[in-house]
Amino acid sequence: MENTERERIVIPDENGDEHLFEVLFTFDVDETGKSYMVLIAVGDEDSDDEEVEVHAFQYTETGEGEDDLQLIPIETDEEWEIVEEMLNTFQEGEEDDEDEDQ
Repeated sequence: MENTERERIVIPDENGDEHLFEVLFTFDVDETGKSYMVLIAVGDEDSDDEEVEVHAFQYTETGEGEDDLQLIPIETDEEWEIVEEMLNTFQEGEEDDEDEDQ
């Protein structure tokens, strides 16, 4: 299996504790002009469990640097449906990549 280095970001929780996440993928929705980011907590991908908790946010770039992002919680069912559709497509691609490696 190919081990590619994914982008990582730190997100503080409501208590100010910082948590490290890996970016699975980002995508833009042309119809709305919004950008989305799908993340997993670092360490979760190594779990033996079948399911890994996935986090998704809308994001906007707030500055010149790549670290200048504002994460916005997804609040509408329509947005969640778009994210779920993209996640399913991503998972199918990952499974295809694993099949090719065997």
